Amino acid sequence: MPIHIAITRRVRPGCEAEFQAALREFFQASFAHGGVLGASMLTPPPGSDSREFGILRTFANETERDALYESPMFKTWEQRASTLTEGEPEYRELHGLEAWFRSPRNPPPRWKMAMVTLLGAYPVSLLIGIALSPTLKELPLPLNLLAVSAIIVTMLTWVVMPLITRLLHGWLNPPSPMKERSS
Repeated sequence: MPIHIAITRRVRPGCEAEFQAALREFFQASFAHGGVLGASMLTPPPGSDSREFGILRTFANETERDALYESPMFKTWEQRASTLTEGEPEYRELHGLEAWFRSPRNPPPRWKMAMVTLLGAYPVSLLIGIALSPTLKELPLPLNLLAVSAIIVTMLTWVVMPLITRLLHGWLNPPSPMKERSS
């Protein structure tokens, strides 16, 4: 299973353009590392006072993630980035819903994410209703709904959504026009 990491960095005032250029260079260099599957930069909205930049990284697995973060290339990037940023970067591994639709390019449109989620949730809830209805009927309504919700969330997070998003990857994330032209 791919690993998705969200990184937040606060850029020093006046260093925004230099940080973006340096990050693009690092992205390009990091793709030479075989386990890097994707990288995206999230910039503050135009006209915003925010200087927080987001970085989304996708790795083939934990071993590949750790190998990149321990590499001399990454240590060099960290030294350069520290001169352009304030404080320490915040790293957070993405799980569940936030990672299902993680794309190395742009996230799919919300209507596609909603359709795929419905495609996953409906059969799971139908199966629960058919298989467990007699047992769940005996529980008080709040416990019944808690059990159903827990089963649905568990099945979607670790079984159904990883499978469906892998199967529908081409539809969710069609090739960008730039990639099509360069192919």
